[in-house]
Amino acid sequence: MEKKVIMVDTSILIDYFRKTDKTKSEWIQLVRQGYSFAISSITKYEIYTGAIESQLDFWNKILLSVKVIPFDENTVDVAVQINKILKRNRKQIDIADLFIASTAMVNKMPFATLNKKHFNRIEGLEIL
Repeated sequence: MEKKVIMVDTSILIDYFRKTDKTKSEWIQLVRQGYSFAISSITKYEIYTGAIESQLDFWNKILLSVKVIPFDENTVDVAVQINKILKRNRKQIDIADLFIASTAMVNKMPFATLNKKHFNRIEGLEIL
C-alpha cells in the first residue's frame, strides 16, 4: 500500500529542527502514522531564508525526503479567491501562509501545521 502524501507547513519542519528529542516532534508523529511528505516551494523559501550557514546541511538532508510542489498560476488564482473571502471576513493571514495553503488545496493534499489558528480560517483546507 502506497503511503498517503501530505503537505507539511514550515512550522512542522521548524519544530523538528528545534527539538532536542526529535522523537517528540510532530514530524516524527506523522512519520509513525505512515505519511510521506510534500512541501510548498514557499515553505522551501521560508526554510532557506531563515537558515544560517551552519544549518544548511541539516536542511539539505531533510528536504531530500520531501517533494517540493511549485507555486504556479492555478495556485495563484486559488490564493486570490481565498484572500477575497478572508479579507471580507476581516481574517486575513500572512501571505506566505496563504500561498502555502493554496498549494495544498490545488494539489488536493491534506495539510499538517502547528499554526491551526491561522489555517483554520481557510474553508476547504483539509487540516490533519
